[in-house]
Amino acid sequence: MQKKKLWLIFAVIVVVILGFLIWLAPNATVGSNQGPISSSAQNTTGLLPAASDLPHASGLPFVSNSQQDTEINCQLVLDQSNRLVVNEQTRNCFEYFITQYGEKNIDQIKQDFKAYIQQGYQEPALKQILDLWTRYIDYRVQLGSLKEPSLNKEDPEYYRKIFASMKTLRSQFFSDYEVDGLFGAENTYHEYTLDRMSIMADQSLTEVQKAQKLKELFAQLPEDWKENLEQLSKLEDLRKLTSDIKARGGSAEEIRQMRQNLVGAEATVRLEKLDQDRSNWKSRVNTYLEQRDNILKSNMNQDAQQQAIQKLRDQQFNNSQEQLRLGAFETTHDTGGKLPFAD
Repeated sequence: MQKKKLWLIFAVIVVVILGFLIWLAPNATVGSNQGPISSSAQNTTGLLPAASDLPHASGLPFVSNSQQDTEINCQLVLDQSNRLVVNEQTRNCFEYFITQYGEKNIDQIKQDFKAYIQQGYQEPALKQILDLWTRYIDYRVQLGSLKEPSLNKEDPEYYRKIFASMKTLRSQFFSDYEVDGLFGAENTYHEYTLDRMSIMADQSLTEVQKAQKLKELFAQLPEDWKENLEQLSKLEDLRKLTSDIKARGGSAEEIRQMRQNLVGAEATVRLEKLDQDRSNWKSRVNTYLEQRDNILKSNMNQDAQQQAIQKLRDQQFNNSQEQLRLGAFETTHDTGGKLPFAD
């Protein structure tokens, strides 16, 4: 379950930059009765009955039209004293109702949430839930009024200042315990992403040194995050650092050292084998296309040309998968596009 949540967080805020920009969108600020509401709530089965089965004072369901085929995602956790345990599920519950913004106004959402919670929870949990809900709504409204830093968006400090503003705002509405419960997983990812950006932007470091620092940073992550982030983050880092070394004319030895620092010796050997395979494929394709061009420019009739090209294709690419891939290169080559070789 934890792994699933981590992947969902990754998919929703898989790019933290986009999330920051969404939070700061100018059209997010509205009047005091309607706030800047957006959500990434999961549509999973809640602890209470399905929304369509619940009575409602106005005769209308608690869910909006777009949520008619879902069940309310309110898997709130209580301790043995019937007190609310604040965690990511608490936030998911709040966000499920907040996603109705636009189809319902804030006042209606607040009313629906209160009526829904009152049907399933008793004191002291009931008071806790409603109090935290009220503060969460106020926080979400204020989130849209954060000021954009007057820095270049290419500068990691731009995003770090936004994140700092978010954390400051949270401290105004929630206790440390509540902040950790509601935003702990998100904060872990944001901090890791921002630190990676800072390492990548540090011009005092070589790519080899950056790889070592990225490896050390990754080692500091909680164990449950490592498994989910390892492939994605390391693949991105490898591509960026390799591209930087090649762009400045760096050597193959520098690429090797960078890879060894980042992913280890065994993975480096596999990557070098992949490089060789890609180089061989590129050479074979370019040779084939050059010979194919010569055939097309010859005085042979069209049928003879096609027969000669097919013979050439069969001689140089003797399995169906390679010939299928080759078709994309032929089409791109004939239209003057950039050949789709992997970097």
